[in-house]
Amino acid sequence: MIPRLKALLRGDADRLTSCLAAPDAAALATYFVVTLIGSGVYGLTLGIWRAPLQSLYTAVKFPLLIFLTCAGNAMLNGMLAQLLGSGLSFKQTSLAILMSFAIAAMILGGFSPITLFIWYNSPPLASKSAILGHSVMLLTHVLAIAFAGVIANRRLLDLLRKISGRDATARSVLFSWLAGNLFLGAQLAWNLRPFIGSPTLAVQFFRDDPLRGNFYEAVWRAFRHLFF
Repeated sequence: MIPRLKALLRGDADRLTSCLAAPDAAALATYFVVTLIGSGVYGLTLGIWRAPLQSLYTAVKFPLLIFLTCAGNAMLNGMLAQLLGSGLSFKQTSLAILMSFAIAAMILGGFSPITLFIWYNSPPLASKSAILGHSVMLLTHVLAIAFAGVIANRRLLDLLRKISGRDATARSVLFSWLAGNLFLGAQLAWNLRPFIGSPTLAVQFFRDDPLRGNFYEAVWRAFRHLFF
């Protein structure tokens, strides 16, 4: 397991190409388990500001969000990879996406002490600045998740270069994957809310109105609370 993870984190193009060419059950299990554990640990830090129960809910839902995004993008990114001439099959694209999410999950798991520190120093739920505290937590986690996603996909650039044989093709595929992860992941996160939990709403596993509003409106409101 450790050699595979080292190769993944280093973006070892030779090792990762071999894995894509002949994937085995052990490699798939490693990426799946790492993604599950890393995202689950980070999920605990997402909901802790609202309540311990919300933290437990989010520890379950955040890995679910990751795997749903991975599954949802597998077909789309597979088509994009072929249209852009990457040389990757649908099966290989799906495995590459899982690899990127495994890297992101490890980064987010490593961020957990930092996000807990920010939670500890944010305005508490019972204070008059609870809305401000919610905004701080929301924007912190959005930035952390976006950073992890970008770095995780960037680690696959050498792999894409090696398989496609062209830097321009590799970068086009990389940016298309990033865009797909951003838009699908953001919307799924909104539909599966709450993750952090609103100070004015009850702790719930899912909201009663999952299709009302959108993720970008929520981020903009949080930004306005902090800076305007």
